[in-house]
Amino acid sequence: MTSLTTSAVVLSSAAARSIGALHPLLVPLDICPTAPPGAQKYADQITGYVLWGVISLFLVGVVVSVGAIVAGRVFNMPHASKYGVVGIFVVLLAVIAYLVAPGIVQTMLGAGCV
Repeated sequence: MTSLTTSAVVLSSAAARSIGALHPLLVPLDICPTAPPGAQKYADQITGYVLWGVISLFLVGVVVSVGAIVAGRVFNMPHASKYGVVGIFVVLLAVIAYLVAPGIVQTMLGAGCV
């Protein structure tokens, strides 16, 4: 039994040395993505357009929800009023996610370097 244990220890130490020798090869280089020259301006512009579009969709959602509440009250349609209230809460949750999600993604990705 002792010779079997000794050979297992020798084998495991040999495996550890071979993995240690490969360790520098397994660690990737510090590569950070960068935009091509002149492309960052256009990327910022597109991102700005998307952000303004999302904000305008939030406003449209609130206006439609308030319209559903008013129409439900005026035309005696309780389901429309209920959907309008639910719509306002959905827009509120979407705004919260809009504000919180970028911070979560930034925390998970870090600087973006591999």
